Amino acid sequence: MSGGGGRNWRLVRANTDAVPSSARRFMARARQRRLRAVLPWAIAAGVALVIGGLVWVVYGTPLLSVRNVQVVGVQFLTPLQVEEAAAVPMEEPLARLDLDAVRGRVRGLAAVDRVTVRRSWPSTLVVEVVERTPVAAVPTAPGRLTLIDASGVPYREVSRQPDGLPLLRTTTPGPADVNTRSALTVLGALSADLREQLVEISAAAPAQIKLQLTKDRLVLWGDDTESTLKSQVATVLLKKADKQIDVSAPSVPTIR
Repeated sequence: MSGGGGRNWRLVRANTDAVPSSARRFMARARQRRLRAVLPWAIAAGVALVIGGLVWVVYGTPLLSVRNVQVVGVQFLTPLQVEEAAAVPMEEPLARLDLDAVRGRVRGLAAVDRVTVRRSWPSTLVVEVVERTPVAAVPTAPGRLTLIDASGVPYREVSRQPDGLPLLRTTTPGPADVNTRSALTVLGALSADLREQLVEISAAAPAQIKLQLTKDRLVLWGDDTESTLKSQVATVLLKKADKQIDVSAPSVPTIR
């Protein structure tokens, strides 16, 4: 004590042994409950931070940007033609690239039938092209031919008739032209023997389809109905006809 009669207080840390064991257990459980309550939020915050960082790297930085365009599947087209049509903005983040827009631009090339566009991480855009398959060549000008596919789409101009490809003669070739569609229906129904000997197919009108064969033989087909049956009948009569086969009425064909 001091001489003035006042008391001097001094804080003394109690020995843990002085705290009852039941109280210590209670406080330990309380700390554990607080930790368990905070832990999920801490984990969620950490995950959100990591995801946010990854999203920023992928979408907001040039680290994963387009640096290469790989063109696959071209035959007559060149990779450069496809790249120019695709008009891919280089250095744009690959994740932000509009694949549908790229696909639409490449699909605008007349020779392209189908196109697939996909990302190849970390920095390549793959453009896979399937070109149209020609089924006939249409004379369009002296010394010029236009190839058309099975849908009647004209897509490529050539100066020489490709081997194994017949000529198609019609006034206004195209997918919307009824004469073109009728001629292509017949062309698709021909047997291997008829196709091998076919020189040209003409369609002045939907019911005036004719086949010009080798050895100067002519097949009068009529319209495009019953084309499978007409093909079978004409194939059987090939060896018997010298000049002409008429299968416009396939149940009563004539030859000469």
